[in-house]
Amino acid sequence: MIVKEIIVVEGRSDTEAIHRALDADTIETNGSRVSKRTIRAIQNAQERRGVIVFTDPDYPGERIRKIVSSAVPGCKHAFITRVEGQGAANESLGIEHASPRAILRALEKVYTQFEAPEEKISMQTLRTLGLLGGKTSRTLRERLCDQLNIGYANGKQLYKRLRMFQIAEGDLMQAIDAIRLEE
Repeated sequence: MIVKEIIVVEGRSDTEAIHRALDADTIETNGSRVSKRTIRAIQNAQERRGVIVFTDPDYPGERIRKIVSSAVPGCKHAFITRVEGQGAANESLGIEHASPRAILRALEKVYTQFEAPEEKISMQTLRTLGLLGGKTSRTLRERLCDQLNIGYANGKQLYKRLRMFQIAEGDLMQAIDAIRLEE
């Protein structure tokens, strides 16, 4: 697999994990306090080759993703699941714990962020499908996010990601059907 874009990761161990999976260039944010210098480097990379934001499936990773996305329009996004990023006991979630196979799968299924996304799926549809406000909503959302490969999301985040990545209602329904077949 060849990746022309530069992959934005949190730190050195994430870069090492990427290199175990494939030969790709990375920019490290060095934590969730992304410096102006790093943002400028990411903006430059976006102009020249494009950027894929590939951060840990946890709160700091999500924070970095939001910071970079707001400063650098048109980023692509890759996600691993929380299970794929789980380290040993007493270790945090992270790309550094993901297998090369999980990393390649995530990079094969990148999403491009749309700048002015239109609503394709309403909050009411999410409620009707049981993704919001129910006793089993969280579990269903987790499984849906894994199925769509968009990273873990609470109810509001799910709505925003579906809009941001312009996921069609048909794709959502197909993923829900696949989850129900597994049950």
